[in-house]
Formats: sequence, C-alpha cells, structure tokens
Amino acid sequence: MEKKREGVMEAMSRIVSDPYYFLHFMAFFSYLPIRSSAAPYTSHRLFDREIQAFLAFLMFSAIKMVREETWEAFVADSLLYAKIFLIAVSLIMDYRVAIWFSVIFSVIYLLAQQPAFSKLGTAKKLTPMQLEDLLSDGSTTKYWLIEFFACSSSKCVRSSRCFPELSITYSNNLLSFGTVDLGLFPNTAAQFGISLAGGMSQLPTYILFEKGVEVSRFPDFYVDAAPSLPITKKLLCQHFELDRLLLDYINGS
Repeated sequence: MEKKREGVMEAMSRIVSDPYYFLHFMAFFSYLPIRSSAAPYTSHRLFDREIQAFLAFLMFSAIKMVREETWEAFVADSLLYAKIFLIAVSLIMDYRVAIWFSVIFSVIYLLAQQPAFSKLGTAKKLTPMQLEDLLSDGSTTKYWLIEFFACSSSKCVRSSRCFPELSITYSNNLLSFGTVDLGLFPNTAAQFGISLAGGMSQLPTYILFEKGVEVSRFPDFYVDAAPSLPITKKLLCQHFELDRLLLDYINGS
C-alpha cells in the first residue's frame, strides 16, 4: 500500500513539475469549461459520444497496458489516443473547438518533449572520449554493451527504461553497460556507423564490444535497417545473448 501511495505521489509530482505532462493536463482539463458552454440541443448527443469515446479510450489503454513494457511507451500511446478522441468529440460540439485543440496539441509538441526514464541503473554515462579510453583499456571488463541514444528521438524515450533495468540484472565483472548521448555528441554517430538521417530512425542503437572490438549490434549496420519491432528487454537479451554471458561469468569463463 505504501509503495502504491508513493507511486501516485511520484506521478502527481511529474504532472506538476514536468512541462510535457503539465501542458497536456491543462489542455485536457480545459475541455471541462468549454464543455459546460455547449448548446443545450447538442448536449444529449454530445454526452453519448463522450461515453463512447471514454469507453474506447479505456479499451485501447488496457490493451496497451498489457502489450507495452515501459511506462513511457504506455503514456505516449495513451496520450495519443486521448488527443484523437478529444478532437473527435469536439467536432460534435463545434468544429472550431476541434481546431483549437489541434493547435494546442501542435504547440505542445513543439514546446515540450516527453521525458525519458532518468535513472541509469548500473550503466555509466559516457562521453566519446571516455568510451574510446574504455574500449582501448585492457584492464576493463571483457564486454561492454553501449546504448547510443538521443532524447529528441521518440523511440529512445519509449525504450529508455529497458537498458537501465537490463544493466541491473546483467552487469558484472565480465559485462559492463554504458550510454552515449548522440544528441550531445552527434559527430560520434559516424564513427560507429550509426545513421542519424530519416528522423534518427536508427536510434537507439546498441553495440556489444568484446575486448574493444564490436561483435554485435542492434539494429544492423545498414542505414535502412531500423528496428521493426518495439525495443524490449527480452529482445535485447536474446539478441546479445545476455543470459549466456551471465552464465559464463557464473561459471568463471
């Protein structure tokens, strides 16, 4: 019960403190005073559509809650559905209201970005220079799994929780985890064969190094090889055989 209460308090704190959530909250809340001014002859029909939209939103959100692995992905999808249903319902009230909400959501999109998961787990935040030193230093761990990301990429935000949680489970004296922010160091992308074209479609990119040499990456090296599946802990674990590396560490290999 205490954990649930802390979770609710944390969620409320994020809504108030983060511009992305606060602006969306205010936009949705503004529907209430606008709704109260609806003409009487549209009120009954509007109420029926509101109930239908709300039930549809709950259904889609429940499906996403089951399918999505991270809170960030669930919130992004839920907000998208909420905006679509709100604009659709507003069209019944007055097309000008629907246009107004469309403008508001467009402005929010330009002004604020969804925040990524802020914790690192056991992963280290690295600069390109630090990464180069680690890969060339023979005294470090045998394997390094590096996440290359940018906070401006929605894919990176949606999957931002996966890498830290994997690092907590699989980090040991054989395998270390690190992150490089290509939003801060874009020139590093070319050094590791990562394309930032096409809306940063190759981000996030994960590369596994063994004794400083790349042995595996996701997505593939090719420019158009953007991941077709949502990035999850299970996907990364299978691709980089993290369970095998953990067993190697346990067995002393």
